[in-house]
This record gives sequence, structure tokens and C-alpha cells, in this order.
Amino acid sequence: MPIRAVLWDIDDTLFDYTGADAAGLAAQLEAVRLAERYGTPVQALARWREITDRHWARFAAGVGTFQGQRQERVREFLDEPRMTAAEADAWFDSYVEHYKAAWTVFPDVVPALDALAADYRHGVLSNSSTANQDPKLRHLGLRERFEVLVCAVELGVSKPEAEAFLAACEALGLPPEEVAYVGDQPEIDARGARDAGLLAVWIDRDGLRGPGPEGAHRIEGLDRLPELLARDTRFGARSGIR
Repeated sequence: MPIRAVLWDIDDTLFDYTGADAAGLAAQLEAVRLAERYGTPVQALARWREITDRHWARFAAGVGTFQGQRQERVREFLDEPRMTAAEADAWFDSYVEHYKAAWTVFPDVVPALDALAADYRHGVLSNSSTANQDPKLRHLGLRERFEVLVCAVELGVSKPEAEAFLAACEALGLPPEEVAYVGDQPEIDARGARDAGLLAVWIDRDGLRGPGPEGAHRIEGLDRLPELLARDTRFGARSGIR
């Protein structure tokens, strides 16, 4: 059965989230004169991302509010537990402005979407929220390319759970065996999609993270995606692509 649609992850798949986050945080720390506090920019970003991932996971699990998790991230990052909600909001809003100024899509995204437009339907499955991702896709000029936008916060279940992938397939009106999923995380995206019955495609842009889960197809650039989708790779056929 041929692939009829592609579901996409957003952050670090379509959108250079890591690059924007690094630039935004560095600019924010410079603006508030804390650039030297965390050592190198790499160290600062690592701390910010670890805090972000932990608080977002709690929120995605139903603990707290969207705005509350932002406030807690700022308090922990700055080591200021008594910071008021208004102060934390102001700090985070300033960071967001710097972060948004660095938003960009990867250079292979639009060419790949153009190459696939005539033959495949497209949707998005993200572990974020619609409130986050819909404006982002619109700002980047990509929203109209996707029929559906399915996000974990509204869905109530996150990748790598099969229910998340199956809900996105249902939104497209297609069975999972007719859908490919493209994402940058080997476990959350590739293994999760594979286990849910989709064609799993792992985009490993730096090419340094190993072979990935068995049964998932690893590519280092989206220019390889049209070739992969055109072949029957789900049932043991060799794709010629790592």
C-alpha cells in the first residue's frame, strides 16, 4: 500500500528551534547583563533546555498551566524562587522577542515540500501546543501547506505514544500504513512512529547520532525524502537510504 501522506514534526525538523533558542537566550542574557553568569553560551543553553524540557513534560502531563510553566522555568533558571509572576512573565516575554527574531526554517524544507506537494498530503504532529505552533508556522509561511495541525497539549497524549500518531492519522482520514512521519528525535519520533505502524523517517541533520531504531529510515537531509517515499520500504525492501 503506497504512502499517501506525510506527518511532520516541527521543532528541529522544519524549524531550526535549537538555533533560534540559542540565539534568543544569548541575546536575552546580554540584554539583562547576565551573559557571564552561566559560563559559555553552550552551558547556558544546556541549562535552559534541561529546565524547559522538565517543566514542559510536567505541563504536558496535566500539571499546572501554560503560563505557569513559563514562570517556573524563569525562576529556576535565574535561581530566584520568589520572583513574582509579573516579573517572570516580563523576563520570558523579552526572551521570546529575541527568540522570534531568530526564527528560520531549514534551507531544505521548502524545496522538499514543493517536491512532495503534488503527490502527498501533509499534516503536523507536535508535542507542543496549538497556541505555540500555529502562530509559528504562520510566521514562517508554512501553515497553509498542512491540512491538519495536531498538538499533544490539546490531544491529551504525547509522542512516542501510539495514540498520538494514530490520532494524527485519523485527522487525515488515513490508516497508519499509508502515512509517513518525519522527525528529528530517534526515540520520540522515529521509534514512536514505527511502533504505531507508520513509515518512520528520522532526519539526522548532523549525521553523528548513530543508526537509530531498527526499522526506521535515517536521512541526513530532506532532499532524500522524495526518493524514500516513492519506494516500498516498510516490508523489508531496501531503500538505499540509511
